[in-house]
Amino acid sequence: MRRKTLCGAILVLTFALTIGMKTASAIDTLSPNDFKLQSFSKTVDFFDFVRAYAASHGMTPPNESLHAYLYQNYINVSGFQLFYSGLINITAGHGALTIPVQSFLEHYKTPNGKDVLTSSSFIMLLAFNDTATSKYTDSPDVNDNLYASFSLGFDPTNITGNAQKPALSSKTTVIPLTSSNDNRTWEWGMRYTNLTAVWWRMFINPLNPRFEPLPIAITTYEELTFTYKLELNPTNHKAELTANYVIGRMANLWLIHWLLLIPIVAHYNSTGTYLVDGTKISEETIYQFLDKQHIRMSIVLFQNSLVLDQKTKSTFNNQNVTDAEVDVSNGAISTQAGNEEVFKTDFGTKKKYKLYNYTAGDTEGTAKSYDAITRTVPRRGYAKNPLFSMHVALLKYVPLIVAHIDPPLYQKAKDQMLNMEYADYFYIISYPKYSGFKIEHDPTYTAYFASATPTTGQPNLFGLLLIGGIIAVVIIGAVYVVRRRGSKTQPVQPQPPSPPVTTT
Repeated sequence: MRRKTLCGAILVLTFALTIGMKTASAIDTLSPNDFKLQSFSKTVDFFDFVRAYAASHGMTPPNESLHAYLYQNYINVSGFQLFYSGLINITAGHGALTIPVQSFLEHYKTPNGKDVLTSSSFIMLLAFNDTATSKYTDSPDVNDNLYASFSLGFDPTNITGNAQKPALSSKTTVIPLTSSNDNRTWEWGMRYTNLTAVWWRMFINPLNPRFEPLPIAITTYEELTFTYKLELNPTNHKAELTANYVIGRMANLWLIHWLLLIPIVAHYNSTGTYLVDGTKISEETIYQFLDKQHIRMSIVLFQNSLVLDQKTKSTFNNQNVTDAEVDVSNGAISTQAGNEEVFKTDFGTKKKYKLYNYTAGDTEGTAKSYDAITRTVPRRGYAKNPLFSMHVALLKYVPLIVAHIDPPLYQKAKDQMLNMEYADYFYIISYPKYSGFKIEHDPTYTAYFASATPTTGQPNLFGLLLIGGIIAVVIIGAVYVVRRRGSKTQPVQPQPPSPPVTTT
């Protein structure tokens, strides 16, 4: 109980620090008719939809002050549908949190007629360093030091002090949806800049998953960028989605040592180490510190699939990867239903990542390539970790939207698609060479679909909204639950929306 209370206090503090930030402008709405279109691209307030649904079904709606602004793209070509959702920011009446949450959903029929629904979700950045008892060198495991990151766009002045504070202006830029003339190639994305992340020690022992309630560091990144390229080949029954991840250079690190509940902070940047009052105490830079501590970077994702009336199985070289620790760096994880392959996540085609060494010159124009290491991991250490307990609490909202899909799919989805414990597999892509520099990498996802004429009327696909944004919803839930638990005051009315997010 004490751990949850302290965690709640930290989250409340985090949210309190966001006062004065701008919120996104939700100028679009969604309707069932939208899913009859070949494509659309919108910025919406997701919780407006949830409130409308709750009102029409006699349920208690979320607080009126709660808003979640999502960038959403929909593509509906040759019987294949993709729904993408990226979180711009959230607000609970004042200020806003910028949380980089990304997920996409694909719905299609296979060449053998199986009805398939898949979701792929980016959860978080995970820093780590190997220990003497590490099970997997250069890949985070149960015996390593793990540092979970939740990236939040806020000003950390209340913790870090005014001196040496960077000019924070966290910003979300939408990369518009575009298509080729034949509508076979589609591209889009999101870029978060001047992003702040809070780091906690995390422990993933499946028998005792837990985390330390007080954060150990705050960092700022120049960017965190997600770009996507979908290539459809109806003749070969393939839809390939390449997801490109760019983790920008780490610009600042505030390392926190706790004396009881009093933080003692050292600030590292590219020029040295400082106290919070600006006094320089060392020439050691942020990059030298990270290198000396052997800090490596990784990203955590999970994959889920549903096939009506059949069970799925995900394997690598005929080895089941669900709840298994398997190095999949040199190949692909295949998901089958019966004797048919329905989905594939490929790491071998783009095994290498690029690392841009900032200290090698005045610019980041030169990159070296290194091997990424991708490994599946047991689900329980993540899905049952108290770090995600408040996230899971908001899963109750998910079935409200999935119920718009046909009843057989809903009955299966409510027990499996909406629960991290039922994920086909969790996987971690690690980048052993790091030192705080810019990373670029791009795995590929392949769906095997039956070619068909473009869908002209599928209003039930409105139900794909929340599955596509599932991770955004549960993270929004953490803030919502904290506000409900931590405050007895009347809800603050939302501020008028500011101008829309920028596009490039």
